[in-house]
Amino acid sequence: MNEPPPRPSAAAVIRSMGFVPAMAVTSCGLGFLRPASGTWGSLPPAVVAAALAAASVPGWQIDLAMLLLLAIGCVACLRFGEAAERVTGRKDPGQVVADEVAGQAVTLLALPWAVPDGWAGTPTLGPDGSPLVFNLGLALAGFLLFRVFDILKPPPANGLQRLGGGAGILVDDLIAGAMAGVLLQIAVRLLY
Repeated sequence: MNEPPPRPSAAAVIRSMGFVPAMAVTSCGLGFLRPASGTWGSLPPAVVAAALAAASVPGWQIDLAMLLLLAIGCVACLRFGEAAERVTGRKDPGQVVADEVAGQAVTLLALPWAVPDGWAGTPTLGPDGSPLVFNLGLALAGFLLFRVFDILKPPPANGLQRLGGGAGILVDDLIAGAMAGVLLQIAVRLLY
């Protein structure tokens, strides 16, 4: 039985791919963190969304930030994913987490973020009815749901990793993100 090659060091990946491509696919080095590099790679969109919501930024601006992170993750995977597979000797290598950035951004798109000045019927969580608590809960729920769907890879996400190069790295995470996003949208709208 052929065992995959050992996981190359961060320095080896950067040296082989070049600094910019390696930083793009590893989301500025988050993919080199262990354990659970995919979890580290999922953090940027959740942190950005939570921070913007906590700063009372309108929902459309949070969506714009998520679209930007989605685009960056997609371009990084499609442009440099095949090179990362070549350098690591693995299909969908763990160091490549730009796909997690893209998938997590999909999950957090178009959510009903609460704003302090609010609109009639602003959803709230917690005993104090705080929009901040609701927004942090929404970001955390989106983060956790995406991680579950990304790890379990329910059909059709599980079969799409067989695609070659960057597309094979990316598409399953986009589908996992969409599944998590739909579930979160339904839950939020039913509960609040």
